[in-house]
Amino acid sequence: MNISIVGTGYVGLVSGACFAETGITTTCVDIDTVKIENLKKGIIPIYEPGLDELVTKNVEKERLFFTTSLAESIKNCSAVFIAVGTPPDEDGSADLKYVLEVAREVGRTMNDYLVLITKSTVPIGTSEKVRQACQEELDKRGVSIEFDIASNPEFLKEGAAIADFLRPERIVIGVDSQRAEDVLRKIYKPFLLNGHPIIFMNISSSELTKYAANAMLATRISFMNDVANLCEIVGADINMVRKGIGSDSRIGNKFLYAGIGYGGSCFPKDVKALIKTGDDYKHPLQLLKAVEEINDKQKSVLFNKLSTYFDANLQGKKIAIWGLSFKPNTDDMREAPSLVIINKILEAGGTVHAYDPVASEEAKRILGDSITYCSNQYDALNDADALLIVTEWREFRIPNFEIMAKLMKQKVLFDGRNIYEKEDVLTQGFYYECIGRPLTKNKT
Repeated sequence: MNISIVGTGYVGLVSGACFAETGITTTCVDIDTVKIENLKKGIIPIYEPGLDELVTKNVEKERLFFTTSLAESIKNCSAVFIAVGTPPDEDGSADLKYVLEVAREVGRTMNDYLVLITKSTVPIGTSEKVRQACQEELDKRGVSIEFDIASNPEFLKEGAAIADFLRPERIVIGVDSQRAEDVLRKIYKPFLLNGHPIIFMNISSSELTKYAANAMLATRISFMNDVANLCEIVGADINMVRKGIGSDSRIGNKFLYAGIGYGGSCFPKDVKALIKTGDDYKHPLQLLKAVEEINDKQKSVLFNKLSTYFDANLQGKKIAIWGLSFKPNTDDMREAPSLVIINKILEAGGTVHAYDPVASEEAKRILGDSITYCSNQYDALNDADALLIVTEWREFRIPNFEIMAKLMKQKVLFDGRNIYEKEDVLTQGFYYECIGRPLTKNKT
């Protein structure tokens, strides 16, 4: 079986490598010539654990191919997956120009029946626009070639995408014809054999499912962050509250960790897009608007703690930051809280020395030389007035506090991810604040 995936970004490349791993001959298409040539050489444009090995293996097995020619890729194809970007417009809506251009190009070049599948995260009604765009090009050619559309949203977690794809909790597919369903069943047959649930539904429901899932997770995060801020005021401990409510089977314990806000390529964009959809249909989603507002404020919480400690005077202060990516096991810095925190420190006259295991190059692309990038976590601490924990990488979890104390100018630690036990830090003589826990601290 042959399929084509258009777009070699995060979703397209992971999907292509994983489909190839199941035995499907997969061609990934991108207009970026340099990226395609690098992929042919095994140079992966993103950081995702295990992806480089998977790509190399399936290229060698001649199951995975890369090209800039969509026309060549869809010859003898049963399906074309659209996995291009849908960046947010200024009003929060998803920009569909890349999705629709792929649909038009398919209409200009297809010669046999295929299923055109949106895997990009798209709002309700997009699949119908994809159908219209493709059909318009067929009409211009004066040819009558049958095709179907489908929706197959992705649910990949950055840092665990390979496992998520190959061992999914569920596969959601929206179709409006039996023929399209038969093609998708064949593509996902290996997953059926392994017992992974495939949920077929109508296309509108499939399109909305992706947004609703991410919006629900974002809501849990903002809820816990809002409660955490209240905990600090009333003397409660968010970690105890989390355990208390998470033991309720109706609630569960996932996505109940307080912190400094969500970021990344999905939650911020998808929440905005769903809010825009609600407004477009005259059904304002008030809860999600509050979720977004809480998250925006939460990204400043750690800076506010830092500023308060230094009496709103950060001029000349050297601030160490551990973690730049929006979460561990990725180099993705889209909507990362670190960007908000760093910009506020710089605006206040402070300097930043930062370390991240994999995201430093991406940070340089965004921040340039406005901060100092360190080769390891302890290098960032030399003469530092304070340390901020921004991303909860594993290597930060059990640091050597004695070395930290010797390196730092002031033993001041703000933990934005609650990765330390308060008593352990206080015992080492540090001033310590985290998120949503009673403010009992040592003074330096």
